[in-house]
Amino acid sequence: MRIVTAASWYLTCKLADEVTWIYEPHIKPYYRCNIWHLRGRSRDLLIDSGSGLVSLREQISLLSERPLLAVATHTHFDHIGGHHEFPERAVHAAEAALLARPDRRRTLIDSSATTEMFEALPPGGWDKESYGIRPAPATRLLEEGEIIDLGNRHFEVLHLPGHSPGSIALWEAASGILFSGDTVYDGPLADDCLGADRLAYRRSMERLLELPVQQVHGGHFPSFGRERLRQLIRAWLEGEPPPAS
Repeated sequence: MRIVTAASWYLTCKLADEVTWIYEPHIKPYYRCNIWHLRGRSRDLLIDSGSGLVSLREQISLLSERPLLAVATHTHFDHIGGHHEFPERAVHAAEAALLARPDRRRTLIDSSATTEMFEALPPGGWDKESYGIRPAPATRLLEEGEIIDLGNRHFEVLHLPGHSPGSIALWEAASGILFSGDTVYDGPLADDCLGADRLAYRRSMERLLELPVQQVHGGHFPSFGRERLRQLIRAWLEGEPPPAS
């Protein structure tokens, strides 16, 4: 398998509403975490940080331009690999210990990180045994209902356990935008991984079904709108595969 350069490891795409989508194109979509950057008036927000295989801050210059809070929607390896690069870090209290002391089993490295997840390898190649997530103790613990204030934008923390105990989403009521993490995205949902709880997952899905969402930016796969969200949730609740988009 070919090896690519650090400079080509990430791609960015500017979306509406001051949202920038950052992703690792050489990782296959199911394993490829969506990294979201939001520009605020007084500070910026980073939602998840990818695999950590290549430095995020060194390659994406807008992440060093202004004060920034790096939020982890949960603590699986594909979402927290770059968190140690940012001085301000936030996570739900239920997963704070794992962000501070990540281990291979609970971050799912042992069960899910393999050569099969790559389209091309990062600089230096890939060795599962030497791959790990660096500790990134939270500077802020998040709980249900807290507000992340960017000056001109305000995101409410929704605690949505199921995929993991401390899974969260960020909800901007003013715009109807939901950053859903791995609770819901337009692809096969992981509801049976280590730490998952299907009963809690059901309650979280039912809650999202009632939310007046206009746009969803998930933890994986492309973004989508309100009707697609309702399709995906209803299919999961009924035990059916996701309908074709």
